[in-house]
Amino acid sequence: MISKEVFMDIIAMQHSGLSVRRIALKLGRHRNTVKKHIENKEFPHYHKHKRGVSILEPYKQIINSFLDQDDYQATWIFDRIKRIGYPGGYDTVKHYVGTIKEQKTQLAYIRFETEPGLQAQVDWGDFQIQGSDGKTNTIYAFVMVLGYSRAMYIEFVERCTLDVFMDCHINAFRYFKGIPAETLYDNMKNVVISRENGKPTFNIEFFYFAHHYGFLPQIAPPYSPWVKGKVERPIHYVRERFWRGHDFNSIQKTNEDVIAWLNDTANGRIHGTHREPVDERWAKEIPCLKNHPPVDYDTSLKVFRKVYKDCQLSYNGNRYQVPYHVVGKQVMIKIKGDLLRIYHDQELLASYREPKTKHNLIGDPHIYEQLKHDKEQLSRKYGRHKGKATRGLVSNSLYDNVSYRPLAEYEKYAQGGVLWNN
Repeated sequence: MISKEVFMDIIAMQHSGLSVRRIALKLGRHRNTVKKHIENKEFPHYHKHKRGVSILEPYKQIINSFLDQDDYQATWIFDRIKRIGYPGGYDTVKHYVGTIKEQKTQLAYIRFETEPGLQAQVDWGDFQIQGSDGKTNTIYAFVMVLGYSRAMYIEFVERCTLDVFMDCHINAFRYFKGIPAETLYDNMKNVVISRENGKPTFNIEFFYFAHHYGFLPQIAPPYSPWVKGKVERPIHYVRERFWRGHDFNSIQKTNEDVIAWLNDTANGRIHGTHREPVDERWAKEIPCLKNHPPVDYDTSLKVFRKVYKDCQLSYNGNRYQVPYHVVGKQVMIKIKGDLLRIYHDQELLASYREPKTKHNLIGDPHIYEQLKHDKEQLSRKYGRHKGKATRGLVSNSLYDNVSYRPLAEYEKYAQGGVLWNN
């Protein structure tokens, strides 16, 4: 089994034109393993196993305190925590101390220039606006910069949710007229959900998104903002050259204004690093970018819910009606903005607008009308074709309907003089 990170490396190398043999040599994997994942193009699936707590966990705070005081060696720290009961080995301490020291050390770096179409860098910037009521609110700017040309795309949004984050990528790819081979991020939650022993754990939904568009997500080392300098500095440029003095009316109008500013000013300037017009370098870079897939990725938030016996499901404090034939089944809800679309497999069951309040019942009256109609149809069909002994199932009685006569009527027959077959 391979990790999803190794899988993305395989796909990226295959897109770069490397042979199966070459990829296997670079990654230290068997050729059959590489070939299998190139042909399947599906993410590896795993069974989750609960991990135990690290044997070093109770001592990490002590180790951090030591390292805050001085640059102690791992052997010195190992001796100290061994005296207070640490039962583990030296290698575990050495690895943890090395990770902490790497975070604390600011290393010098060499400026590098990116090949055309190879890399883009992405970051968020926060911008404050003052409303008519005097309150200050925050909106966010999604910024993507192509590494070779320094062409820039900006989009202002109200929220930094995952679906918005992916939508901004799609819009940026359209603006750039192509997709870079890899995209560099910091440790934002939309991309990395955690780190274990210094290794990032990627958001699986975003990994599927990256696989759909054929780019490899890359993560900058922690506490190393200089690695993402191509996008860090442009955010300051946007603040000074576009935002300062901007008359904010709405998100939509601001996005129209910023695209016009990009086309007229930012992406037409002579860049201070490569000393060429950005748009001219961008024109050279476009042929090196990847083409868009035939269809865009569905960036809706996806959750699953079970349908109750009353043809309803619950989501976010409200209840929604769905057709009766999915009672007891798991259905998928796709949420985009305030629009909820409910699916069973590929069947669209219902679409609703999510209310702004809680504890509402939202439904379509046709759902219960259809249920009532189908029950009546079933009742007529059942009563018409079944025998007398079972007709009571649809007439609310298992007994035949008979004429009712008072007892005095039967006494006449008992005394005689009256024919029984009258």
